Amino acid sequence: MLNHARVNKKLTRKYNVAGPRYTSYPTVPYWSEKIFSSSEYIQRLKKQYISSNKLGNAIYMHLPFCESLCTFCGCNKRITKNHSVEMPYLNAMMKEWEMYLNILGDKPRINALHLGGGTPTFFSPANLKDFLSAWLKSVEISENPEFSFEGHPNNTSKDHLQVLYDLGFRRVSYGVQDLDLTVQDAINRIQPFKNVVNAIENARNIGYTSVNVDLVYGLPFQKLEHVEETILKISELKPDRIAFYSYAHVPWIKGNGQRKFSENDLPEPEIKREMYEYGKELLLENGYVEIGMDHFALPDDELATALNNETLFRNFMGYTVNKSKNMIGLGVSSISDCWTGFAQNEKSLEKYYERIENNELPIMRGHLLTSEDLIIRKIILDIMCHFNHSWVEEDFVTIQFSLMLNRLKPLVDDKLIEISEVGIKVTEKGRPFVRNVCMAFDLRLLRKQPKVSLFSSTI
Repeated sequence: MLNHARVNKKLTRKYNVAGPRYTSYPTVPYWSEKIFSSSEYIQRLKKQYISSNKLGNAIYMHLPFCESLCTFCGCNKRITKNHSVEMPYLNAMMKEWEMYLNILGDKPRINALHLGGGTPTFFSPANLKDFLSAWLKSVEISENPEFSFEGHPNNTSKDHLQVLYDLGFRRVSYGVQDLDLTVQDAINRIQPFKNVVNAIENARNIGYTSVNVDLVYGLPFQKLEHVEETILKISELKPDRIAFYSYAHVPWIKGNGQRKFSENDLPEPEIKREMYEYGKELLLENGYVEIGMDHFALPDDELATALNNETLFRNFMGYTVNKSKNMIGLGVSSISDCWTGFAQNEKSLEKYYERIENNELPIMRGHLLTSEDLIIRKIILDIMCHFNHSWVEEDFVTIQFSLMLNRLKPLVDDKLIEISEVGIKVTEKGRPFVRNVCMAFDLRLLRKQPKVSLFSSTI
């Protein structure tokens, strides 16, 4: 084993609090329904569309079905083995898209498309081909588009990979989580290592230029040696990117799925932090570069280049080189982002179908960003992507900026950040606590502490 006894237990205990992951600002629980209007959001979307269409728009499609429940999962999903649900859902999503086409008025230019879930490869290759072929006829594709999808190693067939490759997909992300059988049994995600090997090899043989693997630390019954074995085996396969996520234990939100094991079965916070630090050390030893929070990539990957050039971007789909400020989400629970506003679709599949059947955009809630929100969003985005932010005049216009600086003082004292006249920088020591740094700038969280648990622990 490498020398991995580097966890500062005092800091871990101090900063192990519930906090957002900041895939957006404001975070979803702090969206203001009082000031949200679907019609105003659509106007902002159209305005952003006009300015961004030359560069291209990002599209997210949520495909919610899974054949079995993975108990670590926090996604919006519907568990079924009945594959007759495929075409009605795809037809509804196409109808939703046609509503957007009527709003936007011309052929949208697309530079990014991501299929998430659920399990996108729940859908048959034939149904995906028919749906996406028709959808692609309604858009223009930018040069060097980023088309990606999430796949389950157990059910992503060669036919899936070939069909999606022929349609322009070049990136695939496989959820692996952990290779230990005890852990896999606890999270109801049994997948032999040979299935992972086959899935990656099939993608590369067909011509995919980027393979990502998702790993998770802090899972029930997971031990340090499990993390070591998983990372070493996965590193041998040299995926272009590895996401190394912290398990978010929020059974009060996600229901009975996360009650199939108790909190006593989870690693203690100090051990969980050690899992990440040791995993990070192993990944760096095996040639990967740390990208933002929880992500790693090979040095010649686009994410690594974007990190060095400070052009890295982050949205609801994660870290990306695509800086489109206009993202349209299709499907149940999908979130759209026009930079000055967010909108989320109905989370209930039945309600989603009902709204589509009534020829209504299925938006259930959202948030219109204020000028203060936009300033803070930029600060948090810089910190999450580049671990630094250079002060600009707009920062100091923020009414409570001095209060933010006071909240940063403990982080300065603990040498987790450095503050100067030109900006703020997260130190190497402070990178594991980047969510805590962002929380210091989160005025909505400061003004209204949640009465109930909304977020997972930052460690």
